[in-house]
Amino acid sequence: MSKRVLVTGGAGFIGSHLCERLLQDGNDVICLDNFFTGSKDNIRHLLKNDHFELVRHDITKEYFAEVDQIYNMACPASPPHYQYNAIKTIKTSVIGVTHMLGLAKRCRATILQASTSEVYGDPKVHPQREDYWGNVNPIGIRSCYDEGKRCAETLMMDYHRQNGVDTRIIRIFNTYGPNMDMNDGRVVSNFIVQALQNHDITIYGDGSQTRSFCYVSDLVEGIVRMMNNPQKFIGPVNLGNPSERTILDFAKLIIEMTNSNSKIVYKPLPGDDPTQRKPDISLAKKELDWEPKVDIREGLTKTIEYFDRKIKENK
Repeated sequence: MSKRVLVTGGAGFIGSHLCERLLQDGNDVICLDNFFTGSKDNIRHLLKNDHFELVRHDITKEYFAEVDQIYNMACPASPPHYQYNAIKTIKTSVIGVTHMLGLAKRCRATILQASTSEVYGDPKVHPQREDYWGNVNPIGIRSCYDEGKRCAETLMMDYHRQNGVDTRIIRIFNTYGPNMDMNDGRVVSNFIVQALQNHDITIYGDGSQTRSFCYVSDLVEGIVRMMNNPQKFIGPVNLGNPSERTILDFAKLIIEMTNSNSKIVYKPLPGDDPTQRKPDISLAKKELDWEPKVDIREGLTKTIEYFDRKIKENK
Protein backbone atom coordinates (compact mmCIF):
# COMPACT_ATOMS: atom_id res chain seq x y z
CA MET A 1 0.00 0.00 0.00
CA SER A 2 1.34 3.40 -1.03
CA LYS A 3 2.36 5.76 1.77
CA ARG A 4 3.14 9.44 1.97
CA VAL A 5 6.70 9.56 3.24
CA LEU A 6 8.87 12.43 4.46
CA VAL A 7 12.66 12.05 4.18
CA THR A 8 14.62 14.81 5.93
CA GLY A 9 18.14 15.17 4.56
CA GLY A 10 16.75 13.52 1.45
CA ALA A 11 19.28 15.13 -0.91
CA GLY A 12 22.22 13.81 1.11
CA PHE A 13 24.29 10.73 0.41
CA ILE A 14 22.15 8.13 2.18
CA GLY A 15 18.92 10.14 1.97
CA SER A 16 19.02 10.31 -1.83
CA HIS A 17 19.39 6.54 -2.13
CA LEU A 18 16.53 6.12 0.34
CA CYS A 19 14.26 8.47 -1.66
CA GLU A 20 14.95 6.47 -4.81
CA ARG A 21 14.16 3.18 -3.06
CA LEU A 22 10.93 4.52 -1.54
CA LEU A 23 9.74 5.72 -4.96
CA GLN A 24 10.56 2.31 -6.46
CA ASP A 25 8.38 0.80 -3.74
CA GLY A 26 5.43 2.92 -4.92
CA ASN A 27 5.36 5.65 -2.27
CA ASP A 28 4.82 9.40 -2.50
CA VAL A 29 8.01 11.02 -1.22
CA ILE A 30 8.66 14.50 0.18
CA CYS A 31 12.39 15.22 0.20
CA LEU A 32 13.29 17.90 2.77
CA ASP A 33 16.81 19.37 2.70
CA ASN A 34 18.56 22.67 3.47
CA PHE A 35 21.45 21.75 1.13
CA PHE A 36 24.19 22.37 3.69
CA THR A 37 25.74 19.00 2.80
CA GLY A 38 23.05 17.62 0.47
CA SER A 39 23.13 18.23 -3.27
CA LYS A 40 20.44 18.64 -5.92
CA ASP A 41 22.62 16.54 -8.21
CA ASN A 42 21.85 13.53 -6.00
CA ILE A 43 18.10 13.76 -6.59
CA ARG A 44 17.90 15.68 -9.90
CA HIS A 45 16.85 12.53 -11.78
CA LEU A 46 13.90 12.13 -9.38
CA LEU A 47 12.42 15.59 -10.01
CA LYS A 48 10.49 14.43 -13.08
CA ASN A 49 8.71 11.78 -10.99
CA ASP A 50 5.18 12.95 -10.15
CA HIS A 51 5.38 11.12 -6.82
CA PHE A 52 8.45 13.07 -5.70
CA GLU A 53 8.42 16.53 -4.11
CA LEU A 54 11.52 18.55 -3.17
CA VAL A 55 11.27 21.15 -0.39
CA ARG A 56 14.13 23.39 0.72
CA HIS A 57 13.81 23.55 4.49
CA ASP A 58 15.88 23.41 7.67
CA ILE A 59 14.40 21.14 10.36
CA THR A 60 15.53 23.48 13.12
CA LYS A 61 12.42 25.37 11.93
CA GLU A 62 9.00 23.72 12.22
CA TYR A 63 7.57 21.95 9.18
CA PHE A 64 3.96 20.93 8.64
CA ALA A 65 2.65 18.20 6.34
CA GLU A 66 0.38 15.17 6.38
CA VAL A 67 2.55 12.07 6.22
CA ASP A 68 2.45 8.39 7.19
CA GLN A 69 6.17 7.89 7.77
CA ILE A 70 9.16 10.11 8.59
CA TYR A 71 12.76 9.09 7.97
CA ASN A 72 14.86 11.63 9.87
CA MET A 73 18.21 11.55 8.06
CA ALA A 74 19.04 15.26 8.42
CA CYS A 75 22.40 16.06 10.02
CA PRO A 76 25.94 16.60 8.72
CA ALA A 77 27.73 13.28 9.23
CA SER A 78 31.41 13.85 8.45
CA PRO A 79 33.72 15.49 11.04
CA PRO A 80 34.73 18.50 8.87
CA HIS A 81 31.07 19.25 8.11
CA TYR A 82 29.60 18.77 11.58
CA GLN A 83 32.49 20.61 13.24
CA TYR A 84 32.19 23.55 10.80
CA ASN A 85 29.19 24.84 12.76
CA ALA A 86 29.07 22.76 15.93
CA ILE A 87 26.17 24.68 17.45
CA LYS A 88 24.05 24.21 14.32
CA THR A 89 24.91 20.49 14.33
CA ILE A 90 23.63 19.90 17.84
CA LYS A 91 20.56 22.06 17.18
CA THR A 92 19.74 19.83 14.21
CA SER A 93 19.91 16.74 16.42
CA VAL A 94 17.94 18.23 19.31
CA ILE A 95 15.62 21.01 18.07
CA GLY A 96 15.23 19.40 14.63
CA VAL A 97 14.39 15.98 16.04
CA THR A 98 11.92 17.59 18.46
CA HIS A 99 10.15 19.24 15.51
CA MET A 100 10.00 15.96 13.60
CA LEU A 101 8.68 14.09 16.65
CA GLY A 102 6.01 16.77 17.07
CA LEU A 103 5.00 16.24 13.44
CA ALA A 104 4.90 12.46 13.94
CA LYS A 105 2.74 12.91 17.04
CA ARG A 106 0.24 15.15 15.21
CA CYS A 107 0.06 12.90 12.13
CA ARG A 108 0.26 9.61 14.04
CA ALA A 109 3.16 8.82 11.73
CA THR A 110 5.93 6.30 12.31
CA ILE A 111 9.27 8.07 12.67
CA LEU A 112 12.72 6.55 12.18
CA GLN A 113 15.78 8.31 13.57
CA ALA A 114 19.09 7.85 11.77
CA SER A 115 21.43 7.58 14.75
CA THR A 116 25.06 6.58 14.50
CA SER A 117 27.83 4.34 15.71
CA GLU A 118 29.31 7.53 17.17
CA VAL A 119 26.95 7.13 20.13
CA TYR A 120 29.45 4.47 21.28
CA GLY A 121 32.29 7.01 21.23
CA ASP A 122 35.75 5.44 21.52
CA PRO A 123 34.39 2.07 22.61
CA LYS A 124 35.78 -0.08 25.39
CA VAL A 125 33.56 -2.97 24.24
CA HIS A 126 34.28 -4.71 20.93
CA PRO A 127 32.35 -5.37 18.76
CA GLN A 128 29.70 -2.84 19.74
CA ARG A 129 26.32 -4.15 20.86
CA GLU A 130 23.19 -2.09 21.29
CA ASP A 131 23.18 -2.59 25.06
CA TYR A 132 26.60 -0.90 25.38
CA TRP A 133 26.20 2.67 26.66
CA GLY A 134 29.37 4.00 25.08
CA ASN A 135 32.47 5.99 25.99
CA VAL A 136 31.85 9.54 24.76
CA ASN A 137 33.64 12.76 25.61
CA PRO A 138 30.82 15.28 26.26
CA ILE A 139 33.06 18.34 25.77
CA GLY A 140 35.28 17.24 22.86
CA ILE A 141 35.41 18.49 19.28
CA ARG A 142 33.18 15.61 18.12
CA SER A 143 30.63 15.94 20.92
CA CYS A 144 28.33 18.25 18.94
CA TYR A 145 27.60 15.22 16.77
CA ASP A 146 28.07 12.35 19.24
CA GLU A 147 26.08 13.88 22.08
CA GLY A 148 23.56 15.41 19.69
CA LYS A 149 22.74 11.97 18.33
CA ARG A 150 22.62 10.49 21.84
CA CYS A 151 20.16 13.19 22.88
CA ALA A 152 18.09 12.51 19.74
CA GLU A 153 17.78 8.86 20.82
CA THR A 154 16.65 10.05 24.27
CA LEU A 155 13.98 12.26 22.69
CA MET A 156 12.78 9.39 20.51
CA MET A 157 12.36 7.09 23.50
CA ASP A 158 10.70 9.77 25.65
CA TYR A 159 8.17 10.63 22.93
CA HIS A 160 7.52 6.90 22.57
CA ARG A 161 7.01 6.31 26.29
CA GLN A 162 5.22 9.56 27.15
CA ASN A 163 3.19 10.25 24.01
CA GLY A 164 2.89 6.83 22.38
CA VAL A 165 4.70 7.94 19.20
CA ASP A 166 5.69 4.99 16.98
CA THR A 167 9.47 5.47 16.91
CA ARG A 168 12.34 3.49 15.40
CA ILE A 169 16.08 3.99 16.02
CA ILE A 170 18.90 2.74 13.80
CA ARG A 171 22.61 3.18 14.48
CA ILE A 172 24.44 3.59 11.18
CA PHE A 173 28.05 2.43 10.89
CA ASN A 174 30.47 3.59 8.17
CA THR A 175 28.63 3.57 4.86
CA TYR A 176 29.95 4.23 1.35
CA GLY A 177 28.78 4.34 -2.24
CA PRO A 178 27.80 6.72 -5.07
CA ASN A 179 26.49 10.20 -4.12
CA MET A 180 29.12 10.67 -1.41
CA ASP A 181 30.52 14.20 -1.36
CA MET A 182 34.03 14.30 -2.80
CA ASN A 183 35.11 16.74 -0.12
CA ASP A 184 33.29 15.38 2.92
CA GLY A 185 36.48 14.32 4.69
CA ARG A 186 35.44 10.70 5.21
CA VAL A 187 37.95 7.94 4.76
CA VAL A 188 36.36 6.27 1.71
CA SER A 189 35.93 9.46 -0.31
CA ASN A 190 39.32 10.83 0.80
CA PHE A 191 41.22 7.70 -0.20
CA ILE A 192 39.45 7.15 -3.53
CA VAL A 193 39.72 10.78 -4.68
CA GLN A 194 43.39 10.95 -3.63
CA ALA A 195 44.17 7.64 -5.35
CA LEU A 196 42.40 8.50 -8.60
CA GLN A 197 44.45 11.69 -8.82
CA ASN A 198 47.69 9.97 -7.77
CA HIS A 199 47.94 12.27 -4.76
CA ASP A 200 49.38 11.16 -1.43
CA ILE A 201 46.87 9.15 0.60
CA THR A 202 46.54 10.71 4.03
CA ILE A 203 46.27 8.42 7.04
CA TYR A 204 45.68 9.98 10.45
CA GLY A 205 47.58 8.11 13.14
CA ASP A 206 49.46 4.92 12.30
CA GLY A 207 46.58 3.33 10.39
CA SER A 208 45.97 0.60 12.95
CA GLN A 209 42.53 1.96 13.85
CA THR A 210 39.73 -0.16 12.43
CA ARG A 211 36.50 0.55 10.58
CA SER A 212 33.76 -1.57 9.02
CA PHE A 213 32.36 -0.43 5.69
CA CYS A 214 28.78 -1.10 4.53
CA TYR A 215 27.62 -0.46 0.96
CA VAL A 216 24.74 2.00 0.75
CA SER A 217 22.20 -0.35 -0.88
CA ASP A 218 22.63 -2.81 1.98
CA LEU A 219 22.09 -0.03 4.50
CA VAL A 220 18.95 1.26 2.74
CA GLU A 221 17.50 -2.25 2.77
CA GLY A 222 18.04 -2.39 6.54
CA ILE A 223 16.50 1.07 7.03
CA VAL A 224 13.35 0.18 5.08
CA ARG A 225 13.01 -3.13 6.92
CA MET A 226 13.30 -1.34 10.25
CA MET A 227 10.62 1.19 9.35
CA ASN A 228 8.19 -1.46 8.09
CA ASN A 229 8.97 -4.09 10.72
CA PRO A 230 5.59 -5.59 11.68
CA GLN A 231 6.91 -6.90 15.01
CA LYS A 232 6.98 -3.34 16.40
CA PHE A 233 10.66 -3.73 17.22
CA ILE A 234 11.73 -0.12 17.79
CA GLY A 235 15.47 -0.52 18.39
CA PRO A 236 17.99 0.83 18.67
CA VAL A 237 19.56 -1.54 16.16
CA ASN A 238 23.02 -1.53 14.56
CA LEU A 239 23.11 -1.39 10.77
CA GLY A 240 26.56 -1.89 9.33
CA ASN A 241 28.99 -4.44 7.96
CA PRO A 242 30.81 -6.48 10.62
CA SER A 243 33.76 -7.13 8.28
CA GLU A 244 36.46 -5.15 10.09
CA ARG A 245 39.70 -3.88 8.54
CA THR A 246 42.45 -1.46 9.49
CA ILE A 247 42.62 1.94 7.84
CA LEU A 248 46.09 1.08 6.49
CA ASP A 249 44.83 -2.13 4.85
CA PHE A 250 41.90 -0.20 3.41
CA ALA A 251 44.26 2.40 1.90
CA LYS A 252 46.32 -0.36 0.27
CA LEU A 253 43.14 -1.92 -1.16
CA ILE A 254 42.10 1.41 -2.70
CA ILE A 255 45.55 1.88 -4.26
CA GLU A 256 45.36 -1.62 -5.75
CA MET A 257 41.81 -1.21 -7.12
CA THR A 258 42.53 2.19 -8.70
CA ASN A 259 45.95 1.19 -10.08
CA SER A 260 47.22 4.33 -8.38
CA ASN A 261 50.77 5.60 -7.93
CA SER A 262 49.78 7.26 -4.66
CA LYS A 263 52.05 7.05 -1.65
CA ILE A 264 50.74 6.75 1.91
CA VAL A 265 51.60 9.61 4.27
CA TYR A 266 50.86 9.82 7.98
CA LYS A 267 49.48 12.76 9.97
CA PRO A 268 48.58 13.17 13.67
CA LEU A 269 45.35 11.52 14.84
CA PRO A 270 42.53 14.03 15.49
CA GLY A 271 41.07 14.31 18.99
CA ASP A 272 38.58 11.66 20.17
CA ASP A 273 39.00 9.61 16.98
CA PRO A 274 37.75 6.09 17.83
CA THR A 275 40.37 3.34 17.64
CA GLN A 276 37.91 0.53 16.87
CA ARG A 277 34.59 0.40 15.12
CA LYS A 278 32.73 -2.83 14.37
CA PRO A 279 29.01 -3.52 14.74
CA ASP A 280 27.52 -6.57 16.35
CA ILE A 281 24.54 -7.14 14.03
CA SER A 282 23.02 -10.12 15.84
CA LEU A 283 19.93 -8.07 16.70
CA ALA A 284 19.41 -6.95 13.09
CA LYS A 285 19.68 -10.56 11.93
CA LYS A 286 17.18 -11.71 14.55
CA GLU A 287 14.59 -8.93 14.33
CA LEU A 288 14.88 -7.81 10.71
CA ASP A 289 16.38 -10.86 8.99
CA TRP A 290 18.99 -8.41 7.67
CA GLU A 291 22.69 -8.60 6.96
CA PRO A 292 24.93 -7.00 4.31
CA LYS A 293 25.16 -8.75 0.95
CA VAL A 294 27.50 -6.54 -1.12
CA ASP A 295 31.18 -7.58 -1.10
CA ILE A 296 33.70 -4.80 -0.40
CA ARG A 297 35.31 -5.09 -3.85
CA GLU A 298 31.94 -5.00 -5.62
CA GLY A 299 30.87 -1.93 -3.65
CA LEU A 300 34.19 -0.15 -4.09
CA THR A 301 34.15 -0.78 -7.86
CA LYS A 302 30.84 1.12 -8.15
CA THR A 303 32.07 3.85 -5.81
CA ILE A 304 35.36 4.31 -7.67
CA GLU A 305 33.48 4.56 -10.98
CA TYR A 306 31.25 7.25 -9.46
CA PHE A 307 34.16 9.35 -8.18
CA ASP A 308 36.12 8.89 -11.41
CA ARG A 309 33.16 10.29 -13.33
CA LYS A 310 32.75 13.22 -10.90
CA ILE A 311 36.45 14.11 -11.12
CA LYS A 312 36.30 14.12 -14.94
CA GLU A 313 33.14 16.29 -14.89
CA ASN A 314 34.87 18.84 -12.68
CA LYS A 315 37.88 19.22 -14.96
